[in-house]
Amino acid sequence: MTHQPAIPTLTAADPEIAGLVEDEARRQAEKIRLIASENYVSEAVLEATGSVLTNKYSEGYAGKRYYEGQQFIDQVEQLAIARAKSLFGVDHANVQPYSGSPANLAAYLAFAQPGDTVMGMALPDGGHLTHGWSVSATGKWFNPVRYGVRKETGRVDLDQVRDLAREHRPKLIFAGGTAIPRTIDFPAFAEIAQEVGAVLVADIAHIAGLVAGGAHPSPVGHAQVITTTTHKTLRGPRGAMIMTDAEHAKAIDKAVFPGLQGGPHNHTTAAIAVALGEASKPEFRDYAHAIVANAKALAEALVERGFDLVSGGTDNHLLLVDLTSKQIGGKPAAQALDRAGIELNYNTVPFDPRKPFDPSGIRLGTAAITTRGLTPEHQPQIAEWIDRSVTAAAAQDEAAIGKIAGEVRDLLATHPIPGYRA
Repeated sequence: MTHQPAIPTLTAADPEIAGLVEDEARRQAEKIRLIASENYVSEAVLEATGSVLTNKYSEGYAGKRYYEGQQFIDQVEQLAIARAKSLFGVDHANVQPYSGSPANLAAYLAFAQPGDTVMGMALPDGGHLTHGWSVSATGKWFNPVRYGVRKETGRVDLDQVRDLAREHRPKLIFAGGTAIPRTIDFPAFAEIAQEVGAVLVADIAHIAGLVAGGAHPSPVGHAQVITTTTHKTLRGPRGAMIMTDAEHAKAIDKAVFPGLQGGPHNHTTAAIAVALGEASKPEFRDYAHAIVANAKALAEALVERGFDLVSGGTDNHLLLVDLTSKQIGGKPAAQALDRAGIELNYNTVPFDPRKPFDPSGIRLGTAAITTRGLTPEHQPQIAEWIDRSVTAAAAQDEAAIGKIAGEVRDLLATHPIPGYRA
Protein backbone atom coordinates (compact mmCIF):
# COMPACT_ATOMS: atom_id res chain seq x y z
CA MET A 1 0.00 0.00 0.00
CA THR A 2 1.21 3.49 -0.78
CA HIS A 3 0.16 7.11 -0.88
CA GLN A 4 -1.58 8.25 -4.06
CA PRO A 5 -0.56 10.32 -5.94
CA ALA A 6 2.79 8.59 -5.54
CA ILE A 7 5.61 10.53 -3.85
CA PRO A 8 8.87 9.04 -5.22
CA THR A 9 10.65 12.40 -5.52
CA LEU A 10 9.78 13.32 -1.95
CA THR A 11 10.89 9.87 -0.81
CA ALA A 12 14.28 10.35 -2.47
CA ALA A 13 14.74 13.96 -1.34
CA ASP A 14 13.41 13.71 2.22
CA PRO A 15 12.72 10.13 3.32
CA GLU A 16 11.91 11.28 6.86
CA ILE A 17 8.97 13.45 5.77
CA ALA A 18 7.95 10.93 3.11
CA GLY A 19 7.82 8.22 5.72
CA LEU A 20 5.55 10.32 7.90
CA VAL A 21 3.26 11.00 4.92
CA GLU A 22 3.03 7.26 4.25
CA ASP A 23 2.41 6.56 7.94
CA GLU A 24 -0.41 9.11 8.01
CA ALA A 25 -1.98 7.66 4.87
CA ARG A 26 -1.91 4.20 6.45
CA ARG A 27 -3.36 5.54 9.70
CA GLN A 28 -6.23 7.21 7.85
CA ALA A 29 -6.92 4.00 5.96
CA GLU A 30 -6.89 1.77 9.02
CA LYS A 31 -9.16 3.78 11.30
CA ILE A 32 -12.87 4.54 11.35
CA ARG A 33 -12.62 8.31 11.11
CA LEU A 34 -15.55 9.89 12.92
CA ILE A 35 -14.14 13.38 13.45
CA ALA A 36 -16.99 15.56 12.25
CA SER A 37 -14.72 18.16 10.64
CA GLU A 38 -12.71 15.67 8.55
CA ASN A 39 -13.18 13.80 5.30
CA TYR A 40 -11.25 12.14 2.48
CA VAL A 41 -10.71 14.24 -0.64
CA SER A 42 -10.52 12.74 -4.11
CA GLU A 43 -7.22 12.07 -5.82
CA ALA A 44 -8.08 14.88 -8.23
CA VAL A 45 -8.28 17.31 -5.31
CA LEU A 46 -4.98 15.95 -3.96
CA GLU A 47 -3.31 16.47 -7.33
CA ALA A 48 -4.57 20.04 -7.63
CA THR A 49 -3.36 20.81 -4.10
CA GLY A 50 0.11 19.54 -4.95
CA SER A 51 0.43 21.33 -8.29
CA VAL A 52 2.78 24.08 -9.55
CA LEU A 53 0.05 26.60 -8.77
CA THR A 54 1.68 26.81 -5.34
CA ASN A 55 4.57 28.69 -7.02
CA LYS A 56 2.52 31.72 -8.02
CA TYR A 57 1.80 34.85 -5.99
CA SER A 58 -1.50 36.52 -6.91
CA GLU A 59 -2.29 39.41 -4.61
CA GLY A 60 -5.57 41.02 -5.64
CA TYR A 61 -8.52 39.68 -7.60
CA ALA A 62 -8.93 38.36 -11.13
CA GLY A 63 -8.21 41.16 -13.61
CA LYS A 64 -6.92 43.40 -10.79
CA ARG A 65 -3.68 41.80 -9.61
CA TYR A 66 -0.56 43.44 -8.24
CA TYR A 67 1.83 40.95 -9.93
CA GLU A 68 2.04 39.99 -13.58
CA GLY A 69 1.73 36.50 -15.02
CA GLN A 70 -1.85 35.85 -13.90
CA GLN A 71 -3.28 34.69 -17.24
CA PHE A 72 -4.08 31.20 -15.99
CA ILE A 73 -4.43 31.89 -12.29
CA ASP A 74 -7.27 34.30 -13.06
CA GLN A 75 -9.05 31.56 -14.97
CA VAL A 76 -8.62 29.12 -12.07
CA GLU A 77 -10.10 31.57 -9.56
CA GLN A 78 -12.92 32.55 -11.91
CA LEU A 79 -13.82 28.88 -12.37
CA ALA A 80 -13.94 28.36 -8.61
CA ILE A 81 -16.15 31.45 -8.19
CA ALA A 82 -18.51 30.45 -10.98
CA ARG A 83 -18.88 26.94 -9.61
CA ALA A 84 -19.57 28.20 -6.09
CA LYS A 85 -22.21 30.63 -7.36
CA SER A 86 -23.88 27.92 -9.43
CA LEU A 87 -23.76 25.21 -6.77
CA PHE A 88 -25.12 27.33 -3.92
CA GLY A 89 -27.24 29.76 -5.96
CA VAL A 90 -25.58 32.91 -4.61
CA ASP A 91 -24.91 36.32 -6.13
CA HIS A 92 -21.26 36.46 -5.16
CA ALA A 93 -18.47 34.20 -3.91
CA ASN A 94 -15.01 34.95 -2.57
CA VAL A 95 -12.80 31.84 -2.66
CA GLN A 96 -9.62 33.40 -1.23
CA PRO A 97 -9.93 33.02 2.59
CA TYR A 98 -7.26 30.74 3.96
CA SER A 99 -9.59 28.93 6.35
CA GLY A 100 -12.87 29.22 8.20
CA SER A 101 -11.68 31.46 11.03
CA PRO A 102 -10.24 34.12 8.67
CA ALA A 103 -13.49 33.94 6.69
CA ASN A 104 -15.46 34.76 9.82
CA LEU A 105 -13.02 37.54 10.70
CA ALA A 106 -13.75 39.09 7.32
CA ALA A 107 -17.40 39.43 8.27
CA TYR A 108 -16.43 41.38 11.38
CA LEU A 109 -14.04 43.62 9.46
CA ALA A 110 -16.64 44.29 6.78
CA PHE A 111 -19.64 45.09 8.96
CA ALA A 112 -18.52 46.00 12.49
CA GLN A 113 -16.12 48.26 14.35
CA PRO A 114 -14.04 47.30 17.39
CA GLY A 115 -16.24 47.45 20.46
CA ASP A 116 -19.47 46.86 18.55
CA THR A 117 -21.92 44.30 19.90
CA VAL A 118 -21.98 40.97 18.09
CA MET A 119 -23.96 37.84 18.80
CA GLY A 120 -23.19 34.16 18.41
CA MET A 121 -23.76 30.76 19.92
CA ALA A 122 -21.85 30.05 23.13
CA LEU A 123 -18.91 27.70 22.57
CA PRO A 124 -19.99 25.13 25.20
CA ASP A 125 -23.43 24.94 23.58
CA GLY A 126 -22.04 24.21 20.11
CA GLY A 127 -20.81 27.54 18.78
CA HIS A 128 -17.39 28.38 17.33
CA LEU A 129 -14.49 30.31 18.85
CA THR A 130 -14.85 33.02 16.20
CA HIS A 131 -18.48 33.68 17.07
CA GLY A 132 -17.40 35.90 19.97
CA TRP A 133 -15.93 33.49 22.51
CA SER A 134 -13.75 35.10 25.18
CA VAL A 135 -10.38 33.58 24.24
CA SER A 136 -10.81 34.53 20.57
CA ALA A 137 -9.91 37.91 19.09
CA THR A 138 -13.62 38.18 18.28
CA GLY A 139 -14.45 38.07 21.98
CA LYS A 140 -11.67 40.47 22.92
CA TRP A 141 -12.16 43.13 20.23
CA PHE A 142 -15.95 43.15 20.14
CA ASN A 143 -18.73 43.09 22.72
CA PRO A 144 -20.03 39.51 22.53
CA VAL A 145 -23.55 38.43 23.43
CA ARG A 146 -24.08 34.68 23.51
CA TYR A 147 -27.12 32.52 23.05
CA GLY A 148 -27.46 28.83 23.83
CA VAL A 149 -29.70 25.78 23.81
CA ARG A 150 -32.63 24.78 25.94
CA LYS A 151 -31.57 22.40 28.72
CA GLU A 152 -34.60 20.16 28.26
CA THR A 153 -34.19 19.74 24.48
CA GLY A 154 -30.56 20.52 23.60
CA ARG A 155 -31.83 22.67 20.71
CA VAL A 156 -31.19 26.35 19.98
CA ASP A 157 -33.36 28.57 22.16
CA LEU A 158 -34.76 30.94 19.54
CA ASP A 159 -36.80 32.80 22.15
CA GLN A 160 -33.54 33.62 23.91
CA VAL A 161 -31.96 34.64 20.59
CA ARG A 162 -34.82 37.05 19.92
CA ASP A 163 -34.84 38.50 23.44
CA LEU A 164 -31.06 39.05 23.46
CA ALA A 165 -31.11 40.59 20.00
CA ARG A 166 -33.86 43.04 20.98
CA GLU A 167 -32.02 43.97 24.16
CA HIS A 168 -28.49 44.35 22.76
CA ARG A 169 -29.07 45.29 19.09
CA PRO A 170 -25.97 43.51 17.69
CA LYS A 171 -24.33 44.53 14.42
CA LEU A 172 -23.78 40.87 13.49
CA ILE A 173 -25.63 37.69 14.37
CA PHE A 174 -23.93 34.35 13.68
CA ALA A 175 -26.08 31.29 13.00
CA GLY A 176 -24.32 27.95 12.93
CA GLY A 177 -21.49 26.39 14.88
CA THR A 178 -19.21 23.46 15.41
CA ALA A 179 -21.28 20.97 17.41
CA ILE A 180 -24.91 21.40 16.37
CA PRO A 181 -26.62 18.10 15.58
CA ARG A 182 -29.94 19.60 14.50
CA THR A 183 -31.26 21.57 11.52
CA ILE A 184 -30.47 25.27 11.74
CA ASP A 185 -33.58 27.42 11.33
CA PHE A 186 -32.17 30.08 9.01
CA PRO A 187 -35.56 31.74 8.34
CA ALA A 188 -36.10 32.30 12.07
CA PHE A 189 -32.61 33.78 12.49
CA ALA A 190 -33.21 36.01 9.46
CA GLU A 191 -36.45 37.34 10.93
CA ILE A 192 -34.70 38.24 14.18
CA ALA A 193 -31.74 39.85 12.39
CA GLN A 194 -34.03 41.91 10.21
CA GLU A 195 -36.01 43.11 13.21
CA VAL A 196 -32.92 44.50 14.96
CA GLY A 197 -31.05 45.64 11.84
CA ALA A 198 -28.22 43.11 12.13
CA VAL A 199 -26.27 41.42 9.36
CA LEU A 200 -26.95 37.69 9.53
CA VAL A 201 -23.87 35.52 8.98
CA ALA A 202 -24.59 31.85 8.38
CA ASP A 203 -21.53 29.78 9.26
CA ILE A 204 -22.16 26.54 7.36
CA ALA A 205 -18.64 25.13 7.65
CA HIS A 206 -19.94 21.80 8.93
CA ILE A 207 -22.99 21.44 6.72
CA ALA A 208 -21.89 23.02 3.42
CA GLY A 209 -21.82 19.65 1.66
CA LEU A 210 -25.24 18.81 3.01
CA VAL A 211 -26.58 22.16 1.79
CA ALA A 212 -24.99 21.65 -1.63
CA GLY A 213 -26.47 18.16 -1.82
CA GLY A 214 -29.95 19.15 -0.67
CA ALA A 215 -29.70 17.31 2.65
CA HIS A 216 -29.99 20.47 4.79
CA PRO A 217 -31.99 23.67 4.14
CA SER A 218 -29.95 26.43 2.54
CA PRO A 219 -29.29 29.82 4.17
CA VAL A 220 -29.34 31.50 0.75
CA GLY A 221 -32.06 34.14 0.69
CA HIS A 222 -32.01 34.36 4.48
CA ALA A 223 -28.41 35.26 5.42
CA GLN A 224 -26.70 38.18 3.72
CA VAL A 225 -23.32 36.56 4.35
CA ILE A 226 -22.47 32.85 4.30
CA THR A 227 -19.08 31.58 5.45
CA THR A 228 -17.82 28.04 5.06
CA THR A 229 -14.76 25.91 5.05
CA THR A 230 -14.31 23.75 1.97
CA HIS A 231 -13.37 20.49 3.68
CA LYS A 232 -15.71 18.68 6.08
CA THR A 233 -18.91 17.59 4.31
CA LEU A 234 -18.05 19.54 1.13
CA ARG A 235 -15.09 17.15 0.65
CA GLY A 236 -12.60 19.69 -0.64
CA PRO A 237 -9.18 21.00 0.46
CA ARG A 238 -8.41 22.89 3.63
CA GLY A 239 -9.70 26.31 2.56
CA ALA A 240 -12.74 28.55 2.84
CA MET A 241 -15.26 30.66 0.96
CA ILE A 242 -17.51 33.60 1.71
CA MET A 243 -20.75 33.89 -0.26
CA THR A 244 -22.98 36.95 -0.19
CA ASP A 245 -25.87 38.74 -1.81
CA ALA A 246 -24.97 41.50 -4.25
CA GLU A 247 -25.35 44.27 -1.66
CA HIS A 248 -22.70 42.88 0.69
CA ALA A 249 -20.19 41.63 -1.88
CA LYS A 250 -17.91 44.67 -2.15
CA ALA A 251 -17.45 45.03 1.61
CA ILE A 252 -16.54 41.35 1.97
CA ASP A 253 -14.02 41.46 -0.87
CA LYS A 254 -12.32 44.51 0.65
CA ALA A 255 -12.23 42.80 4.05
CA VAL A 256 -10.54 39.68 2.68
CA PHE A 257 -8.07 41.67 0.57
CA PRO A 258 -6.47 43.99 1.46
CA GLY A 259 -8.12 43.88 4.89
CA LEU A 260 -6.92 40.58 6.25
CA GLN A 261 -4.56 38.81 3.89
CA GLY A 262 -2.25 39.08 0.92
CA GLY A 263 -2.01 36.63 -1.93
CA PRO A 264 -4.40 33.68 -2.07
CA HIS A 265 -3.15 30.09 -2.09
CA ASN A 266 -3.68 29.29 -5.76
CA HIS A 267 -3.18 25.54 -5.40
CA THR A 268 -5.96 25.53 -2.81
CA THR A 269 -8.19 27.66 -5.04
CA ALA A 270 -7.76 25.10 -7.83
CA ALA A 271 -8.57 22.25 -5.48
CA ILE A 272 -11.68 24.13 -4.29
CA ALA A 273 -12.76 24.43 -7.92
CA VAL A 274 -12.26 20.70 -8.42
CA ALA A 275 -14.27 19.87 -5.29
CA LEU A 276 -17.07 22.21 -6.31
CA GLY A 277 -17.16 20.53 -9.70
CA GLU A 278 -17.48 17.16 -7.99
CA ALA A 279 -20.21 18.49 -5.70
CA SER A 280 -22.25 19.63 -8.70
CA LYS A 281 -22.67 16.07 -9.96
CA PRO A 282 -25.82 14.03 -9.22
CA GLU A 283 -23.89 11.41 -7.26
CA PHE A 284 -22.88 14.06 -4.71
CA ARG A 285 -26.55 14.56 -3.79
CA ASP A 286 -26.70 10.83 -3.08
CA TYR A 287 -23.57 11.16 -0.98
CA ALA A 288 -24.97 14.06 1.08
CA HIS A 289 -28.16 12.17 1.88
CA ALA A 290 -26.14 9.03 2.67
CA ILE A 291 -24.12 11.00 5.25
CA VAL A 292 -27.34 11.87 7.09
CA ALA A 293 -28.70 8.33 6.80
CA ASN A 294 -25.50 6.99 8.36
CA ALA A 295 -25.62 9.55 11.17
CA LYS A 296 -29.23 8.73 12.00
CA ALA A 297 -28.48 5.00 11.98
CA LEU A 298 -25.45 5.46 14.22
CA ALA A 299 -27.46 7.66 16.59
CA GLU A 300 -30.18 5.05 16.86
CA ALA A 301 -27.66 2.27 17.50
CA LEU A 302 -25.89 4.28 20.21
CA VAL A 303 -29.17 5.14 21.95
CA GLU A 304 -30.05 1.45 21.96
CA ARG A 305 -26.80 0.83 23.82
CA GLY A 306 -27.62 3.39 26.50
CA PHE A 307 -25.68 6.39 25.24
CA ASP A 308 -27.11 9.86 25.90
CA LEU A 309 -27.19 12.03 22.78
CA VAL A 310 -27.50 15.80 23.05
CA SER A 311 -30.94 16.70 21.62
CA GLY A 312 -31.72 12.98 21.47
CA GLY A 313 -30.35 12.40 17.97
CA THR A 314 -29.30 14.17 14.79
CA ASP A 315 -30.63 15.78 11.62
CA ASN A 316 -27.26 16.09 9.90
CA HIS A 317 -23.81 14.49 9.91
CA LEU A 318 -22.99 15.16 13.56
CA LEU A 319 -23.66 13.47 16.89
CA LEU A 320 -22.81 14.88 20.31
CA VAL A 321 -22.68 12.24 23.04
CA ASP A 322 -22.78 12.94 26.78
CA LEU A 323 -20.80 10.18 28.53
CA THR A 324 -21.76 11.14 32.08
CA SER A 325 -23.94 8.04 32.49
CA LYS A 326 -21.05 5.85 31.29
CA GLN A 327 -18.87 6.94 34.21
CA ILE A 328 -16.04 8.14 31.98
CA GLY A 329 -14.91 11.53 30.73
CA GLY A 330 -14.81 12.46 27.09
CA LYS A 331 -11.02 12.75 26.91
CA PRO A 332 -10.08 9.29 28.21
CA ALA A 333 -12.90 7.81 26.14
CA ALA A 334 -11.69 9.52 22.95
CA GLN A 335 -8.11 8.42 23.59
CA ALA A 336 -9.18 4.82 24.18
CA LEU A 337 -11.33 4.85 21.06
CA ASP A 338 -8.34 6.08 19.05
CA ARG A 339 -6.33 3.10 20.30
CA ALA A 340 -9.28 0.93 19.27
CA GLY A 341 -9.14 2.25 15.72
CA ILE A 342 -12.04 4.70 16.05
CA GLU A 343 -11.01 8.32 15.68
CA LEU A 344 -13.17 11.14 17.09
CA ASN A 345 -12.76 14.06 19.48
CA TYR A 346 -13.68 14.83 23.05
CA ASN A 347 -16.08 17.76 23.30
CA THR A 348 -17.98 19.84 25.79
CA VAL A 349 -21.72 19.30 25.99
CA PRO A 350 -24.29 21.96 26.93
CA PHE A 351 -24.28 22.75 30.66
CA ASP A 352 -21.14 20.64 31.06
CA PRO A 353 -19.89 20.63 34.67
CA ARG A 354 -16.41 19.52 33.57
CA LYS A 355 -13.58 21.66 32.16
CA PRO A 356 -13.20 22.15 28.37
CA PHE A 357 -9.92 20.19 28.24
CA ASP A 358 -11.52 17.32 30.15
CA PRO A 359 -15.20 17.51 29.14
CA SER A 360 -18.10 15.11 29.46
CA GLY A 361 -18.72 14.44 25.80
CA ILE A 362 -17.47 13.15 22.49
CA ARG A 363 -18.34 14.45 19.02
CA LEU A 364 -18.85 12.14 16.04
CA GLY A 365 -19.47 12.72 12.33
CA THR A 366 -20.22 10.42 9.42
CA ALA A 367 -18.88 12.28 6.36
CA ALA A 368 -15.59 10.36 6.11
CA ILE A 369 -16.99 6.88 6.66
CA THR A 370 -19.66 7.61 4.05
CA THR A 371 -16.97 8.58 1.55
CA ARG A 372 -15.38 5.17 1.92
CA GLY A 373 -18.66 3.37 1.37
CA LEU A 374 -19.92 2.44 4.82
CA THR A 375 -23.71 2.32 5.01
CA PRO A 376 -26.45 2.33 7.69
CA GLU A 377 -26.04 -1.44 7.91
CA HIS A 378 -22.54 -0.91 9.33
CA GLN A 379 -23.61 1.51 12.07
CA PRO A 380 -24.79 -1.05 14.67
CA GLN A 381 -21.34 -2.66 14.47
CA ILE A 382 -19.62 0.71 14.89
CA ALA A 383 -21.87 1.46 17.87
CA GLU A 384 -20.99 -1.92 19.36
CA TRP A 385 -17.28 -1.18 18.99
CA ILE A 386 -17.74 2.24 20.59
CA ASP A 387 -19.65 0.68 23.48
CA ARG A 388 -17.03 -2.04 24.00
CA SER A 389 -14.21 0.50 23.79
CA VAL A 390 -15.76 2.83 26.36
CA THR A 391 -16.41 -0.11 28.69
CA ALA A 392 -12.84 -1.38 28.21
CA ALA A 393 -11.44 2.10 28.85
CA ALA A 394 -13.33 2.39 32.10
CA ALA A 395 -11.96 -1.02 33.11
CA GLN A 396 -8.46 -0.23 31.78
CA ASP A 397 -8.64 -3.35 29.60
CA GLU A 398 -6.06 -2.68 26.89
CA ALA A 399 -6.30 -6.21 25.51
CA ALA A 400 -9.96 -5.68 24.67
CA ILE A 401 -9.14 -2.34 23.03
CA GLY A 402 -6.45 -3.98 20.89
CA LYS A 403 -8.87 -6.68 19.80
CA ILE A 404 -11.36 -4.07 18.61
CA ALA A 405 -8.64 -2.32 16.60
CA GLY A 406 -7.98 -5.58 14.75
CA GLU A 407 -11.68 -6.03 13.98
CA VAL A 408 -11.86 -2.45 12.67
CA ARG A 409 -8.90 -3.03 10.34
CA ASP A 410 -10.54 -6.20 9.00
CA LEU A 411 -13.71 -4.30 8.06
CA LEU A 412 -11.90 -1.34 6.53
CA ALA A 413 -9.65 -3.53 4.40
CA THR A 414 -12.59 -3.92 2.02
CA HIS A 415 -13.40 -0.19 1.97
CA PRO A 416 -10.35 1.64 0.52
CA ILE A 417 -9.87 5.38 0.70
CA PRO A 418 -8.88 7.90 -1.98
CA GLY A 419 -5.18 8.64 -1.68
CA TYR A 420 -3.95 5.25 -0.47
CA ARG A 421 -3.91 2.02 -2.43
CA ALA A 422 -1.80 -0.90 -3.60
